[in-house]
Amino acid sequence: METCAGSRLILGAFQESAVIAAAEEAFAECGGQPSCGFLFLSPSWLPQIDEVLDLVRLHGRVPLLVGSVGAGLIGRSQEAEGVAGMSFLLVRLPETKLTPILISSQQIEESTGPAYWLATIGISPDEVDSWIILANPFAPDLERWLAEWNVAFPEAPSIGGLSSGDNESGVSSLLLDGEVVDAAVLALAIKGGKVRTIVSQGCKPVGEPFTITQAEENLVYSLGSRPAYQVLSETFNKLSDDEKERARGNLFAGLAASEYVADLKRGDFLVRNLLGADPQTGAVAIGARARAGQTLQYQLRDKITAHADLVELAKLNGLKGCQPFASLVFSCNGRGQRFFGVPDHDAATLAEIFGPVPSAGLFCNGEIGPIGNASYLHGYTASIALFCE
Repeated sequence: METCAGSRLILGAFQESAVIAAAEEAFAECGGQPSCGFLFLSPSWLPQIDEVLDLVRLHGRVPLLVGSVGAGLIGRSQEAEGVAGMSFLLVRLPETKLTPILISSQQIEESTGPAYWLATIGISPDEVDSWIILANPFAPDLERWLAEWNVAFPEAPSIGGLSSGDNESGVSSLLLDGEVVDAAVLALAIKGGKVRTIVSQGCKPVGEPFTITQAEENLVYSLGSRPAYQVLSETFNKLSDDEKERARGNLFAGLAASEYVADLKRGDFLVRNLLGADPQTGAVAIGARARAGQTLQYQLRDKITAHADLVELAKLNGLKGCQPFASLVFSCNGRGQRFFGVPDHDAATLAEIFGPVPSAGLFCNGEIGPIGNASYLHGYTASIALFCE
């Protein structure tokens, strides 16, 4: 039995006939019994959610269905922001074990560390190669949970995103089989399938990398024994006139994911916001805890760097021998047409590089993906799971 996939993106108000056709067409494209399905739909479809789930499972012949709600949907080479509809992907993964896990907000609050999760969920580290993570943005302490998850499953990267939609009600639905589930996290354990990840944070390093020589909490006081603010000012002043114009309001801090990489480049940094700077003390505040000994390099993010970053990282995966037959795309709701100035940017770029493989995804309230040997919660990022031959 070979790997295969099929996908469909349908836009507009819910229509039973359209859902049936999409499920049947995705099944036909898959060419045989799928192992699982991924479903993303707009909040406006929630009143018909029971019918949608029943139709998709029946006509797509889906043994396992996971999904969530998104304010914007992503399909094969196409994105739909703020439009009603549904994006649906079927994949067949021979000799692969798939195990869905539901994690409650109470469990996250009660957790005492990585050992808690190993004892609670009933899956050992050698039973999972990768995780697809769908999460509720209103859940507590997701960053702490993810840090514990990294330690519990050190060899299994997590890729996914936080659902988006009705931010006022506090309800962002997660979907499992035929039900809307009340959970903080829906985690799908994959054992045996070849899943590669792309985490495009949209930045390029500028200036030079420096070792943090003094820091407290999220305040960086000195880089290479020089005031962090001075290094930031010098980095900006050395940019070209064009880069200076683009950098206004678009500079970030990049923390090296590993101190053992000699030649740091795109994809080697965890990018976090610059929250402020104090010329008097020389301190720079960043959106992460910092410690002495870490490497920091300032980063530039705009539509030009974001396009180049996605292209470079996607092509790098191709060079590593990954020929995807399907993909899941989790893109920040701060990307899209407002950011790039053109529609369909991320989906179309991936289709240009990998071909029009079946794909589904959504615009997220936060993206999850690995940088180095750990997975993090990101913003302004495209996190992509590639199902490889």
